[in-house]
Amino acid sequence: MTFFEAIILGLTQGLSEFLPISSSGHLALLQYFFGIEGESVLAFAVLLHLGTLISVFIVYRKDIWALIVELFMVFKDIFTGKGLRINANPTRRLGFMIIVATIPTGLIGILFNDLFASMYSSLLSIGIGLIFTGTILWLAERINAGTKTVSEMKFGHAFFVGVMQGIAICPGVSRSGSTLVGSLFSGLNREFGVKFAFLISIPSILGSVILEAPAAFEQGADMSFVLPILTGVIVSAFSGLIAIKAMIKLVTGKRLWYFSIYTWIVGAAVVLYSIFGA
Repeated sequence: MTFFEAIILGLTQGLSEFLPISSSGHLALLQYFFGIEGESVLAFAVLLHLGTLISVFIVYRKDIWALIVELFMVFKDIFTGKGLRINANPTRRLGFMIIVATIPTGLIGILFNDLFASMYSSLLSIGIGLIFTGTILWLAERINAGTKTVSEMKFGHAFFVGVMQGIAICPGVSRSGSTLVGSLFSGLNREFGVKFAFLISIPSILGSVILEAPAAFEQGADMSFVLPILTGVIVSAFSGLIAIKAMIKLVTGKRLWYFSIYTWIVGAAVVLYSIFGA
């Protein structure tokens, strides 16, 4: 893998992980059309997720720190006989909502990982996934704006958003798009909805890295690729920062339909190519 390929893949991962256009779909398309292959590619893809994870930690560092502190307070309450006290404060309630959302995501990832992994080599599957992403984004823009924050959010809402995130294991289906759509359909206000969507990506991304890393590095990661891989991770982190901040503005400004048009066009082109040109 060259430095140029590493930069392109890192840039693509960072932007498409948080903009609702599907990082998995775009990385698969780049690898297919540019002929990027080899034993180190899978390991590289896994490490790129760590770059985007850094982006989330930087943007939401205050929220994440508050959640970590609250976790210790939960343990303190348990040991002092006060119980979980889920509604003790908004931060604690948010933490439990994240846990509830992570459960269906994890189950879907574990139970259907092999099935969805086999779809990554199918251009038709990727194209259909992109069209699906565009459709749910378009539908989400047409529902009335919700007003719920963490205080009004129910566990059922969190579970539904987690299911939507689990569906994004399909190639071409955007994780950020699916979770955001789930948040909007649950009646969450846009500002909190996008925050919740990004925060629940943390355990999801970590989980996928844990699941994929052993197989990826077992296949081999050539030491000559260390510098290109490091470059890609750094590019992924910086582009992820830009994408998160852009996404927050686009969501609150009701401009998700931009991505509907983009994913429809790219998805349709990929489907047609898979049928007539591949």
